[in-house]
Amino acid sequence: MTDAKVAAEPRHRQLGLSDEEALAMFRQMLLARAVDERMWLMQRAGKIAFIISGQGHEGAQVGITWPMRRNQDWMAPFYRSIAATMTFGMSAEDIITAHLAKGDDVSSAGRQMPGHYGGAPYNIVSVSSPVGTQVLHAVGIAMGAWVRGDDVVAITYFGEGTANQGEIHEAMNFAGVHNLPVIFVCENNGYAISVPLERQVAGQSVAARGAGYGMPGVTVDGGDVLGCYAAAREAHERARKGEGPTLIEARVVRLTSHSSDDDQRRYRDPAEMEGLKAQDPLTLFASELRSLGVLDDPTEERLRAEVKAEVNEASKRAEARPDPDPATAEIDVYAGGAR
Repeated sequence: MTDAKVAAEPRHRQLGLSDEEALAMFRQMLLARAVDERMWLMQRAGKIAFIISGQGHEGAQVGITWPMRRNQDWMAPFYRSIAATMTFGMSAEDIITAHLAKGDDVSSAGRQMPGHYGGAPYNIVSVSSPVGTQVLHAVGIAMGAWVRGDDVVAITYFGEGTANQGEIHEAMNFAGVHNLPVIFVCENNGYAISVPLERQVAGQSVAARGAGYGMPGVTVDGGDVLGCYAAAREAHERARKGEGPTLIEARVVRLTSHSSDDDQRRYRDPAEMEGLKAQDPLTLFASELRSLGVLDDPTEERLRAEVKAEVNEASKRAEARPDPDPATAEIDVYAGGAR
């Protein structure tokens, strides 16, 4: 293939993705955003106690998670991983049910607080409330796979605020020393709740730390879905070939407050928040696909209608599920919990 032909070929095809796969990625982003928005409405209606949003992170999460193999690789997510966990196999109903704390919630049967995603059927390790602990879990999974000789890659996600916790240093150092098949993903949205990046990360780069741990540190634009996919695919290939871990820092935007208990208008300039709309990964990816003729008005209308119907049905089913039986509260919580 000539250089001119390569240059003319759309990026997604250069990366080995068909038009249908690119559209599927866009639909996954739409679905994650719709679930997120629905849960905000349910929280404001008093049906959900608390939500930590992933709006603005969808491009990075879908793009980076896309190369991972369902039912083979493992994920240790964090509290914003709505799009990532759904790309890895969780359904809209699973995510909403977790926030409603229903008795048959796959994440914890109603025992965890909202945003603590997990599920053995999906190879997703449950999130713990102390930030950063999931990163150690991912390294442990990778270590086990390496010892057994299994073809498994572990991936874990965290924010740039969490990147300053001691667990992150321990996990990355151990993975680097032992050359483990694990991908570390820092979703840097510029704020650790209300603390801006320049006051929490010396040097303002998390990816730069990779060299100190003996692994590549890659910075990607979190609004560039295909750029995120390319970085993750390379990291996945490296891990499978025994070349060790990779640290990916995705620079994303946080379109909402830190959580439903936060009001970012108290510490962010209104002009800054208004400017974030132009960096919305949904808008950016839609524009790219439209420019290639992969997406048009009828197709987008169809996808949005499908997503709306899916979320409506998922919400109804989730709300109809049974509440936990108080008599079972200690099961799988305390060592002596009766079954």
